[in-house]
Amino acid sequence: MTSIYAHSVPGQPVTQWEPLADHLSRVGEIAARFADVFGWGELARLAGTLHDVGKASKAFQAYLHAQAPSCDHSTAGARVAVAEYPLPLGRMLATIIAGHHAGLDDGDGIDSRLDPSQRDIPAFEGWRSHAAPLPPMARLVPTRRFAQSAVPGFTHAFLTRMLFSCLVDADFLETERFYAGARPVSRGGYPTIAVLQARLRAHLDGLSARARPSPVNAVRAEVLAAVRERAALAPGLFTLTVPTGGGKTLASLSFALDHAVGHGLRRVVHVAPFTAIIEQTAAVFRTALEEEAGVLEHHATFDWQAAGRIGDDGIGLDPASRLRRAAENWDAPVVVTTAVQLFESLFANRTSRCRKLHNLAGSVIVLDEAQAMPLPLLRSCLAAIEELARNYGASVVLCTATQPALRQVDGFEAGLPVDDTRELAPDPPRLYRVLRRVAVERLAGLTPDETVARRFVEVPQMLCIVNSRRHAKALFDRIASLPGAVHLSTLMCPRHRRAVLNAARASLRDGAPVRIVSTSLIEAGVDIDLPEVWRATAGLDAVAQAAGRCNREGALAGAGRVVVFEPADAPPPRELDAFRHAAEEVLRTHADPLAPDAIRAYFRGVYWRKGPHLFDSPRLDGDTWPILPAIAERARTQAFPFDSIARAFRLIDDTMEPVIVPWPASPDDDRAQTLLSRIAAMDRPLGDDLRRLQAYVVPVPPTLRARWLALGRLRPVHPLLEGALLRLDDDMDFYDPRTGLRL
Repeated sequence: MTSIYAHSVPGQPVTQWEPLADHLSRVGEIAARFADVFGWGELARLAGTLHDVGKASKAFQAYLHAQAPSCDHSTAGARVAVAEYPLPLGRMLATIIAGHHAGLDDGDGIDSRLDPSQRDIPAFEGWRSHAAPLPPMARLVPTRRFAQSAVPGFTHAFLTRMLFSCLVDADFLETERFYAGARPVSRGGYPTIAVLQARLRAHLDGLSARARPSPVNAVRAEVLAAVRERAALAPGLFTLTVPTGGGKTLASLSFALDHAVGHGLRRVVHVAPFTAIIEQTAAVFRTALEEEAGVLEHHATFDWQAAGRIGDDGIGLDPASRLRRAAENWDAPVVVTTAVQLFESLFANRTSRCRKLHNLAGSVIVLDEAQAMPLPLLRSCLAAIEELARNYGASVVLCTATQPALRQVDGFEAGLPVDDTRELAPDPPRLYRVLRRVAVERLAGLTPDETVARRFVEVPQMLCIVNSRRHAKALFDRIASLPGAVHLSTLMCPRHRRAVLNAARASLRDGAPVRIVSTSLIEAGVDIDLPEVWRATAGLDAVAQAAGRCNREGALAGAGRVVVFEPADAPPPRELDAFRHAAEEVLRTHADPLAPDAIRAYFRGVYWRKGPHLFDSPRLDGDTWPILPAIAERARTQAFPFDSIARAFRLIDDTMEPVIVPWPASPDDDRAQTLLSRIAAMDRPLGDDLRRLQAYVVPVPPTLRARWLALGRLRPVHPLLEGALLRLDDDMDFYDPRTGLRL
């Protein structure tokens, strides 16, 4: 057999190159192992067998020998797939094989590549002698029976993306293995789920033994016992409705680990709505499970994918190196991520975003603050959640203090098929009554900042939460001279915010003045307790989260005071209109607007008032259809618009870009500067060093970042990163020590 290669090694003889037959076989084996979890292993093996058959061409072999430019090698396998196998399998195979480098294309793009009259590719005769024999259709029957989504074509399109994930991850891993050579890449090596379960139980037992007797701690113990007991329920969809302060973060982790051990599930994926929350959640998990447990923190503000381009050599044996590599495909036992990272990946088309998706199969996915899913993409998000639970052996927990009316039994036609028998908490209405610690009032009319500032003078310990960074800065400027006045917003880097919060908590323990002005970042996942909280008008779920920072431990003699007001000096953002209007109606008609019946009424107003068009509104480029109708319209042809969907599916419209701010905690603190100097001095910065930069990231608008770069206020962290990661000047003139970056 003629020597045909998949990969060359520059400067090495061809005896050190990788034969094509070996590469196709290994990629097929790995892809099959990944897809076996959801029953489609043989089709994934076939995709691996065919994905690189185009490398058998003389043109590609000449490229490996540096005798010709690179050429198309992906289209060949796609054409074999449609020639050998009928719809729908042939089309599905062609789609994922054609996209295994550039990403999943729209249907017309695939059609163009499959048509010899439109795309000329190098001849690849003789490929069969390098590939395993193609299996008959009978061998491609899945071992798991899939139930079809109510949206025509969605199950098929979702399966295409999941098989694509299996193929591209297998291709990445096999190529990584070959180029590592004699120095094997260290992946995995984490404690098992059962070991993590035992560690968490020991940690929780220790917390329980040290906890002082109180109604709040009694409820936390009751919730924990209930979720442990219900972990034996069959995998699928669940709800966990626990009022703020009821210990749902660790309770949800306990359920997830117990449920995973009991049903042989592979990992826990904890999904929070905001980056600011996952920093704390990941820290809590690491404390409970121990540092080397493999808790992967992965979010979009500082994406590991960008760091991985020039990170360590991929061979490092330390836990941080393994975690950096695990971020590529979520091959870790516990993943803490954001809704942006999860859902945008589920509708992505690029290899780097999609390769982790297959690891969601057979996992426990906890959606913390599930009510935060954006309305314009709600139907798409719910369809993906239901698909993972229905066909991929995943258990999904909608975890929240204010359970949204997202279920079909609530009357929400597009809702999830989950009912009260799948609620993990014991009697949520009773839990609310026991944990009720605040009284909510709504101020009439418009409230100027001057009124809020006067109340800060009268109350030495108080929190005010507003809807924008600009408003937070303006209101803080009014109270900056008061004792204990502090500011919190994403204009401050995470390390700065943590320092401010830690100082505020210490002052609260000492009974000293603490006057906080914050954006909504403080509302979820931040453990802080004040006697009075003001909240600029927003959705009722935001009011409930704000109330969770008031009288949190129930230490006051009476109820804590929560005041909802409409700012006169900062009109609320238009994107909050649907939430505000629904909240205003409930505030007018319910004596206790945070009671479960009031919350249900609020979400009915949010989800049902506007009609179904509100929940699937982004339209594809050049198309008359939103995402789900666009899939349904192409269900018969299987020509799904994957690329257009990926561009339309954006949870956050006003995308921010990171700037590194070397914030010093004190005049002699040089941690940030030392880290940046070490990165700049290395030929290839270590992935662990780049990860540490997360503590110094401030998100800014792209236009402002570009302007500052042009003015010389920003410069690359490392030459290889160029504009991908920029740092602020050393003099810090543009960073206020109390309020953060000066925009």
